[in-house]
Amino acid sequence: MITCFIRYELDPNQLPQFDQYARNWGTAIPRCVATLIGYFAPHEGSATTAYGVYSIESLAAYEQYRARLRDDPLGRENFAFAQREKFIRREDRLFLRLASAPHAEIVRP
Repeated sequence: MITCFIRYELDPNQLPQFDQYARNWGTAIPRCVATLIGYFAPHEGSATTAYGVYSIESLAAYEQYRARLRDDPLGRENFAFAQREKFIRREDRLFLRLASAPHAEIVRP
């Protein structure tokens, strides 16, 4: 299993557009067979940095997922929405594997 972390640099005057973009991926990504962890928008601190995080089985599965996403009507519209509105200034992807598992259970007094 690998996890994709997408770092976005946003136009701080267009944060509501990013929120809509994130909600759209909340439907399209799971439908295209990836495990969406979430999209995270600015709250405190930087008003220009946001993240999208999802997991997928492998890089080969990622390529299949990307093809499904390109064919998905909401996926296509969301890509076009971002291009049209220009609220994303920059986007970087990083693929990581979980190195700390298994995790201990939380012990509460």
